[in-house]
Amino acid sequence: MVGVFVEGTLIEKLRKLEALHAGTKVDGEREAARRAAERIRARIAELRTREEDIEVLYRLPDPWTRKLFVALCRRYGLEPFREPGRRTSTIQVRAPKTFHDRTLWPEFQALSKELKAHLAELTDRVIREAIHDDVTEAPEAGTTKELPAASSPRAQGASNADSTNGDNEGAPT
Repeated sequence: MVGVFVEGTLIEKLRKLEALHAGTKVDGEREAARRAAERIRARIAELRTREEDIEVLYRLPDPWTRKLFVALCRRYGLEPFREPGRRTSTIQVRAPKTFHDRTLWPEFQALSKELKAHLAELTDRVIREAIHDDVTEAPEAGTTKELPAASSPRAQGASNADSTNGDNEGAPT
């Protein structure tokens, strides 16, 4: 039951963020979210009378934020795409530069921040309940009295694994 409440809270927060970026003062109910999306689509149409569309590449290595970004583009009538041979982490969008800079990317960043916080909270809760209470990061070597010695060649090889955390989400290029 808690998961449903948290999801409802996240959905409400995302709608309020969209309304904020659309310039509305109405709280985030469904109708307000629909009107906010309409205002943003109207803003795109108005910008297109003054500016040419430009194509921007967005590199979004995280599949959750990539799905969010693609859905946000589609909500506003934009058609995200990838050219053949491009990585799945690259999303291309054509829209006026002002829209990319002042609406699409800032709104996406705000929505993404909320989504990541929700996913982190959900992950911690599931791990605490199903696996172990301690969900803190592993300490760096030397910050504890003594780390246990590796027990097998396989465990020693694990230190050679790629240590990137996948959080290289960057601004559009």
